[in-house]
Amino acid sequence: MNEDFINTLLLTAKLAGWTTGILLLISFPLAALLAYRKFWFKSLLEALISMPMVLPPTVLGFYLLVAYSPQNAFGQFMEQYFNLRLAFSFEGVLVASVIFGLPFMIQPLQNGLMSIPVNLREASYTLGKSKLETFFKVLIPNMIPSIVTGIAMTFAHCIGEFGVVIMVGGNMPGETRVASIAIYDEVQAMNFEVANQYSFVLFLISLVILTLVFSINKRNPINL
Repeated sequence: MNEDFINTLLLTAKLAGWTTGILLLISFPLAALLAYRKFWFKSLLEALISMPMVLPPTVLGFYLLVAYSPQNAFGQFMEQYFNLRLAFSFEGVLVASVIFGLPFMIQPLQNGLMSIPVNLREASYTLGKSKLETFFKVLIPNMIPSIVTGIAMTFAHCIGEFGVVIMVGGNMPGETRVASIAIYDEVQAMNFEVANQYSFVLFLISLVILTLVFSINKRNPINL
């Protein structure tokens, strides 16, 4: 295994790790909102969050690339106030990856929250616990399988993503060239041995992750 191979895999893991961590933080409030609140545009919000599951990745990638342009408001704001150009950069790929991974984290968390009996929350409030205490001491311990599923599915989905990454990040070694893009490059170059190495590593990672998810869900079934 050469240095480029290792660096590409490390960059892939870095992107998947950051994406999963960010989504774990921001998805809980959204999942709780969707699980426990009723509002008139709820169906629209759920549809928008779920769009990456049905929308071609290149479509989302194209619109993000347009948004990243310094000629548009968002790109202008990021460059002016943060001195950051998101197009064809790791940061830009990370933002795209977070958006594209939203449903893979939010849906398991939302289903996990909805599966917890209402009387558990009510009992906690009756005992004088705050919403924050109830969240950490009652809700989270009762939805561990959902959390593990969200983390695993988000990570696995991220390491295999191609369309969004190539659209907003291009193919820059050490910056945006992740394993899925490297496989495409090696096949184009007729270097099937290296393409097979990348593919086999991603296959093993995905197999381990899915086996973990199914094993946990068999012991503690949740509705996905």
